[in-house]
Amino acid sequence: MKLFAVGPVEMYPETMEIGGKQVPYFRNEEFSQVVLHTMDMLKESVNAPEGSEAIMLACSGTGAMEAAVMNCFSESDKVLVIDGGSFGHRFVELCQIHNIPYTPLAVDRGETLTRNMLEQATGEEKFTGLLVNIHETSTGQLYDKQMLSDFCKERELFFAVDAISSYLADELDMCRYGIDLVIASSQKALALAPGLSMIVASPNALQRAENSTQKTMYFDFRSYISNGKRGQTPFTPSIRVMYELEDRLTRIYEKGVDKVISETAEIAEDFRKKIREIGLSFPDYPLSNFETPVIFPENSADAYEVFLQLEKEYGFVVNPNGGDLASVQFRVGHIGNHSIEDNDMLVDAIRQIMDK
Repeated sequence: MKLFAVGPVEMYPETMEIGGKQVPYFRNEEFSQVVLHTMDMLKESVNAPEGSEAIMLACSGTGAMEAAVMNCFSESDKVLVIDGGSFGHRFVELCQIHNIPYTPLAVDRGETLTRNMLEQATGEEKFTGLLVNIHETSTGQLYDKQMLSDFCKERELFFAVDAISSYLADELDMCRYGIDLVIASSQKALALAPGLSMIVASPNALQRAENSTQKTMYFDFRSYISNGKRGQTPFTPSIRVMYELEDRLTRIYEKGVDKVISETAEIAEDFRKKIREIGLSFPDYPLSNFETPVIFPENSADAYEVFLQLEKEYGFVVNPNGGDLASVQFRVGHIGNHSIEDNDMLVDAIRQIMDK
């Protein structure tokens, strides 16, 4: 079985070796050093501003999204939420649950997010923050970070970025873009087991969390920050995945973060070129290196049937789309343990199925 999915993704042999070991005891100095080293690498990987902190949560990415909303916003805020798909919409739902005043900016299927759309959504109203899933995983669209950054700086907005499916696939720089908070997760481009989510919080985010009046035990940033200073977490962490994360980030730094991103971009560009050669296409809005939505033309093969046959006959797993897109599109991930040769195998399998 070969995973071309968008999470979990094809893992590296070194990571799987760690996953097969006994989970060690963690309330000791050895584990604390692993955590401290990992937090330093995590902050450096996104060029976090001086005074930032990393938070490790034993939960899915949605849990980290909820933690960010709870700690950084309150009923006194007014938040603009980029609602461009099922993942961006989760921020809408979280604002509703936690009584955070918000305005959704809907980005329809096939539409590119623009500055004019931001202006129209906000008008002359006073907003305090912006929540965005910077790469809307359900559509593949990568939003313009510089445009969002400029907008937030001009309006003095707290800029919170869910980068779960963009981290290490696309360039991400907290200082360059004035990002106040970044969310990442283990099972995407890091290619680790699920169960660990990470937040990098700037001093601005930490100040908001310090003043938070939201009632929560598990998601209280203050507890994670105080425990993190000694390399621990307030509750049982994802111990094995933490060891996987330290190993993976160490290997990424040996190669270079920019090199990892450029290699992913090369694989994505190669795949897109090759599917065009067999008569398929992809959306014309900006795409992340993370994935490619593959569009089947009218009167061609059914995308869902191709998805089923890829797994059954070739052992290749891609991500199907749901609803009215199921028969015309699926998504292919380019993160994890992949190569140009893997592209050749997958595209050839798709071609053979279409030719039947």
